[in-house]
Amino acid sequence: MKSSFFRNSAILGVFIFFLIGFSTQNKALANNTIAVVDIEAIVKEMPEAIEADKQLKDISQKYQDSLTKMQKDLEAKAQNYQKQKSMMAADKQQQEEEKLQKEYQTLAMFQQEKFSNTGELVQMREKYLEPIRLKVKNAIEAVAKDEKVGLVLSKDAAIVMFADAKLDITFRVIDKIKREK
Repeated sequence: MKSSFFRNSAILGVFIFFLIGFSTQNKALANNTIAVVDIEAIVKEMPEAIEADKQLKDISQKYQDSLTKMQKDLEAKAQNYQKQKSMMAADKQQQEEEKLQKEYQTLAMFQQEKFSNTGELVQMREKYLEPIRLKVKNAIEAVAKDEKVGLVLSKDAAIVMFADAKLDITFRVIDKIKREK
């Protein structure tokens, strides 16, 4: 946590130094302006982002339901085994324990394949979000060029401490995206 604080402080220091240096430049550089944009507000206005989010939630719920069912089935089998264990021969007990162990491994593998950092859900999220990111980025760049903005910062970034509302180009970006349809 300390390293994160120091890293953020260092980034903030560099940013402030940049802004001070930027603000004291000569008249030729005075035309460069800074704008801010609220990425979250833009994405909330994009029907394709809303649809992608819905699809990802549906798929995630389907996987979660499957995982829950597998867990309940395995738990029921384990309880059943515990009840019948005392009446089983040693070799039958070992067979049942091996079956339960294999089912547990299958469950763990399913969970890993679907929900891990490299799992299907993360890959699907990237597949759905990449075109949206590209569209937002292109719209921001287009508005920045139209408005002759030299630097666009995200409101969501931790280093933006204050931004005058006049610098906010969020709604112009949303308008640009909507007009491209």
